[in-house]
Amino acid sequence: MTIQQAQETVDNWIKTHGVRYFSELTNMAILTEEVGEVARIISRQYGEQSFKASDKDKQLSDELADVLFVVICLANQTGVDLTAALQKNLDKKTQRDSTRHHENEKLRGDSNQ
Repeated sequence: MTIQQAQETVDNWIKTHGVRYFSELTNMAILTEEVGEVARIISRQYGEQSFKASDKDKQLSDELADVLFVVICLANQTGVDLTAALQKNLDKKTQRDSTRHHENEKLRGDSNQ
């Protein structure tokens, strides 16, 4: 599925099952909540925190998909073409950071430092 197709699919889902988009402010709050759920899994799976019994069935892939869904909702309701926006952003990063990361000593060698 392309980004364009994802935007169309989410829009169709909202119109069919969701009745209408939540307001932009509500979706921003939902996005914050979903990102928090991703952070919770990452901190437990890759960090020092242990899983609580209520977290053991949570899947990172599902939580990341929740984040993506809400980002697409926000893009749709604010008229953002995510394909074009992502390309423009990558072009900006490529121009700005063309040598920066290669010159970053922190990125060389052992990643556990």
